[in-house]
Amino acid sequence: MTVPSIEWRYSPDPVPYEEALSFMEERVSGIIDGSMRECIWLLEHPPLYTAGTSARSDDLLDPRFPVYKAGRGGEYTYHGPGQRIVYVMLDLARRGKDIRAFVQALENWVIATLKAEYDIDATIRQGRVGVWVPRGDGHDDKIAAIGIRIRRWVSFHGLSLNADPDLNHYAGIVPCGIREHGVTSLAALGRDADMTRLDRALQQHCPFTLDQPLRPRKTLTRSASA
Repeated sequence: MTVPSIEWRYSPDPVPYEEALSFMEERVSGIIDGSMRECIWLLEHPPLYTAGTSARSDDLLDPRFPVYKAGRGGEYTYHGPGQRIVYVMLDLARRGKDIRAFVQALENWVIATLKAEYDIDATIRQGRVGVWVPRGDGHDDKIAAIGIRIRRWVSFHGLSLNADPDLNHYAGIVPCGIREHGVTSLAALGRDADMTRLDRALQQHCPFTLDQPLRPRKTLTRSASA
């Protein structure tokens, strides 16, 4: 049987959060019943905060922007212009039904894209969620956050990668509940933050184009709340 290719969607203007949630709900239902293709959606949001299923009220420091309950794993995060949101609506039943491997594939996707396109050595940290760039002083700055939800082995939500957002907007929350480290972006690291270039690089390094099981790293243990 020929497997339909993944649909790539691009939205040039910021998409309201409620609109994005509605789209994902409909698409995930369609993937489950076989009436719709898998989808990877690249977009931006207006400034807002989202609360994952593990969010703690004391991590919301200054709700200067709307706050939404996201239904994904993880804690508080920020979304806004200059940040590439990547929503992944994929059938994990076709990829081995391994949530840990899926989360790791998302992490590796970001790491590979940053290295190949921008010569940034990003990494993951045991016990800390997301993708990090070492500062060289024993601390790291987060450049990408990951939070997913799974329904009947179909994923939604996904990751956010900082191209050139206003990093001051993160001051309204404790990002992902981590106080000891900061946040960064392509622009803050002196790299080209052009979104078209970033989108092209993300599509080039996407690990989900093949219909085969994903292979988890054996040394790490992760949950869907990443």
